Amino acid sequence: MHGNPQALAELAGKTMYERDPASQALGMTLDAIRPGYARMRMRVRDDMLNGHGTCHGGYIFMLADSAFAFACNSHNLNTVGAGCTIDYLAPGRAGDVLVAEAVEQALSGKTGVYDVVVTDGDGRKVALLRGKSHRVAGQVAPVDM
Repeated sequence: MHGNPQALAELAGKTMYERDPASQALGMTLDAIRPGYARMRMRVRDDMLNGHGTCHGGYIFMLADSAFAFACNSHNLNTVGAGCTIDYLAPGRAGDVLVAEAVEQALSGKTGVYDVVVTDGDGRKVALLRGKSHRVAGQVAPVDM
């Protein structure tokens, strides 16, 4: 398993998703994962709308943050977010399917940098998140490495 980075990323993604009731409860799906990359999606429900009738930024952040988490754990090494920033560019609307793509920009030692782009069904950019990760002890899924 350790000789196949894609298989390891898929195992880490499957293991993390099974242990992630927050992402599951919001209806997020993990659509793709590979080393340093994850793509997730979430349909905006009526109970996710704010007082302006658009998707609450917290839900958009959660989708972007989840994609970030899956991307930075795709190497099967336990990794947590150390910080991030998000820019909201356009509103999400009820019924929209938002897609978050997280891409590893740098990985050095225990620290990584990831960019996440959230788009709607028309391909319009809804948000941009930049996250910094920090590796901690252990593996996501137990394997001989």
